[in-house]
Amino acid sequence: MNENERQSEERSWATAKTLAEALPYIQIYDRETVVIKYGGHAMGESAVAKQFAADVVLLKLMGVNPVVVHGGGPQISAMLDKAGVKSAFVDGLRVTDPATMEVAEMVLSGAVNKEIAHWITMAGKEADVRGVGLSGKDAGLLTVEKTRRTKRDPDSMIEHEVDLGFVGEPTKVDPKLIKGLIASETEDWVPVIAPIGVAEDGQTYNVNADTVAGAVAGSLGAKRMLLLTDVPGVKGADGEIIRQMTLEEAQGLIDTGVASGGMIPKLETAMAAVRAGVEAVVILDGRRPHAMLVELFTEFGAGTLVKAS
Repeated sequence: MNENERQSEERSWATAKTLAEALPYIQIYDRETVVIKYGGHAMGESAVAKQFAADVVLLKLMGVNPVVVHGGGPQISAMLDKAGVKSAFVDGLRVTDPATMEVAEMVLSGAVNKEIAHWITMAGKEADVRGVGLSGKDAGLLTVEKTRRTKRDPDSMIEHEVDLGFVGEPTKVDPKLIKGLIASETEDWVPVIAPIGVAEDGQTYNVNADTVAGAVAGSLGAKRMLLLTDVPGVKGADGEIIRQMTLEEAQGLIDTGVASGGMIPKLETAMAAVRAGVEAVVILDGRRPHAMLVELFTEFGAGTLVKAS
């Protein structure tokens, strides 16, 4: 046996050992629903996107029911720039006028949604695992209301309402369509959901993808919700990653200022999802290859887990 053959044999034994060690965790998630919020920088890199799709297919084949909710902020910004439409932001939320709403829906429900569904279908071709692209407008999936925000004037200290335009907040999720897809006994469907919703009056709204993922996960009673971000997890006051925290501890990080910037809405989304019925939410780095697999099927996980108590 030459050196290459010896190394190949060692890798084979190592793979078998890894699979055996993962068995207890595979059984924990068998036929359970895992909602994955996919977005950020990873979406713009085709190699990372393909790896993400392959991992989603692997989850499905291991007995998990993955449901993907995606964002697309950078892609919307790029298309708006091409169209010469200027964007404004308030507290991280894009002010969405009619022209911006038209572009946002085209990008989210069209290009981004179908590309992710396509990559999943391609990755699962041999086993006939297929991605199904949806938005909150399909089958009454996501009902929303207009987002209300106030801002305090630094001089007068008087609060006034800020009009964000067609930006919405979920009021109701009807999960019948999603449940029907993942419960199929003859087909392996993976729902891929764009964060577009409809108000009671029929108006279309753009919705924060993290918020949609939390609402969908709650409606499905998901075992886990994975918030794929561009950071390795939530850091404590000492700068170290916190592996696990309760709702009370998460709120404490916000109240004391240890959590700041973009981490605050992610923690708030995680807490809201847990309160809505999700067993636990994990904030992890979606740029790392196989981060979802490490989180679900190994002892130590890959990010920060938020649970009720």
